[in-house]
Amino acid sequence: MYKKEKLNNGLRIITKRMDRVQSVALGIWINIGSRYEAFAQRGISHFLEHLLFKGSKKYSCRLIKESIEGVGGSLNGFTSEEHTCYLVKIPHAFLVHSLDILSDMVNNPLLNPADIEKEKTVVLEELKMYRDLPQSYVNELLDELLWPNQPLGLPIIGTVETVNRISRQDLRFFQSRHYTPSNIVISAAGRINHELLAERVSAIFASPKSTLNTYTGALQVQNKPQLKVFPKATEQTHMALGFHALKRDHPLRHAQSILHIILGANMSSRLFNEVREKRGLAYEIGTGLKRYHDTGVFLVHAGIDNRKVADCLQLIFKELGKTRKSLVSEDEFKRAKDFYVGQLSLALEDTMEYMLWMGESIACLDKVYSLEQVVKELNQVRRQDCLEVAKQIFKDEIINLALIGPLEKSEKQLYGKLNLG
Repeated sequence: MYKKEKLNNGLRIITKRMDRVQSVALGIWINIGSRYEAFAQRGISHFLEHLLFKGSKKYSCRLIKESIEGVGGSLNGFTSEEHTCYLVKIPHAFLVHSLDILSDMVNNPLLNPADIEKEKTVVLEELKMYRDLPQSYVNELLDELLWPNQPLGLPIIGTVETVNRISRQDLRFFQSRHYTPSNIVISAAGRINHELLAERVSAIFASPKSTLNTYTGALQVQNKPQLKVFPKATEQTHMALGFHALKRDHPLRHAQSILHIILGANMSSRLFNEVREKRGLAYEIGTGLKRYHDTGVFLVHAGIDNRKVADCLQLIFKELGKTRKSLVSEDEFKRAKDFYVGQLSLALEDTMEYMLWMGESIACLDKVYSLEQVVKELNQVRRQDCLEVAKQIFKDEIINLALIGPLEKSEKQLYGKLNLG
């Protein structure tokens, strides 16, 4: 089972010992991400994440990388809407040294002016890269439709203007204000001694208790279908379709996951079979879920033959509409449940996946489920629950569709397809 501990200053530690492995995955999670930022500082969470790898009080940029990679480990970081995470996977004998490196990055970043200016160029090139990838940029356009003029509707990376505006003083203030014990979770999985890790964490993160970071809640103000077409001379049309959906801890969250699996999570799914296998309308087709503290998104993504966009959309909406009119079959319901459990079971054999599973859960919900608990909850889900979820989220008035492709003259025709029948 897990071992969980909360220090007097609010920092939380969660570990899972896995005796049959030689590795340890360690993550430092901070409850700060793009939805916590002021509009004038869009992208500062992501930019700060980049800069922490440029050196700390005890470790230079080169030494950070060589210390981890030199013993066969790997290190990385990521920024999302609600979190920033710094992580390593390393042979278990080097856990304490890895903790020392990550914690010094988090607590004592150098933030050298020269590094800041160089990294602005790097981040702006990253921004350009995403803009040049239609399968990526179409999701940014969809977010703008879902949450116009709200933090969740703006890109995590920021804009050219906001990134260029970030100063060393801004970064130092942001780090000191938000990278505090009450907003930090230490998550570790693998061949690990919880007591030793907790002792080291307590010594390193000895700052007093601080206030929790806060964010602005998401507003859903939509009352009619929305379409955004970005004309571009691409070889195929890239589609992102989204519906406002359930928040992270909603009672029907497992039913929503089963619905996602049935519709588009694998090659056995309805959309894959109907859109690709039977009709050849798209190469890539699938569904996805985004889960946040107070809201969520049900996504459909596809790469469509430019000549068949209208036909493909009509078929996708038809398949979505079916799930709100009748129960899914017993057979596909069982297969979806088994797929859910099987995928989670396989993922949790890996120390990194286990660390991410625990860290996100503690950071978001202050609790973590065992595989057995998930299976128990899944067994209580009924087909009627999937029908209820479909009725809640698949509504014409909350359709949001973003398209990138050579569609300059098709927008009016495509808007007429935005209905679930």
